[in-house]
Amino acid sequence: MAQAGKRSAAARKLVDREKRYALADAIKLVTEFPAPKFDETVEIAVRLGVDPRQADQNVRGTVALPHGTGKSLRIAVFAKGEKEREAREAGADVVGGEELVKKIQEENWLEFDKAIATPDMMGLVGRIGKILGPRGLMPNPKVGTVTFDVGKAVNELKAGKVEYRVEKAGIVHVPIGKRSFGSQKLTENATALLTSLIKAKPAAAKGNYLLSVAVSATMSPGVKIDPVAVRTLA
Repeated sequence: MAQAGKRSAAARKLVDREKRYALADAIKLVTEFPAPKFDETVEIAVRLGVDPRQADQNVRGTVALPHGTGKSLRIAVFAKGEKEREAREAGADVVGGEELVKKIQEENWLEFDKAIATPDMMGLVGRIGKILGPRGLMPNPKVGTVTFDVGKAVNELKAGKVEYRVEKAGIVHVPIGKRSFGSQKLTENATALLTSLIKAKPAAAKGNYLLSVAVSATMSPGVKIDPVAVRTLA
């Protein structure tokens, strides 16, 4: 713990807390902080000028990060027949129908990170909605995880497609990769995310949309990014 404290203190000395950095400069600074013994996840946090309690201001979407997330996702697919075969060929980790639902229902088996379902399976999947929903695992057509094109959906998730959704406090947190990616790849991933987020601005949102933006690694302090500059990305 003492060593972690020293790293944190050293990192904080490198950050000007009053400054709003350019996106690339902020990410470069994060990659230059004293490193722990593991490959940290780098994350972007954005505070939006929306009221998530209003249905027409609930920001949600997906974006394909050009360099992926650096994390190997375990994907479950609820499908049958030809679509079951398609999912397996695309690299899904577990595929099934009623037997998979039963396993989750009876054993609380949840050894997967994302779930995809064909539309004809959603009635069955609905039985375990109370298990999947609170964990963010419920397939949803709005983010492309309820689809008959299961092969494409599996490939996109494996390649680095990520989902974002505004929280109750109006903040969006999204991982953009691993520290080992280096600043250039992380900046390209961040640019893709922020561009998508800007385009997802609800028509009902008035005034400033991007209130604040920050980047951090798992064990690093946050570095504030100039939201005015970010607004020009889209």
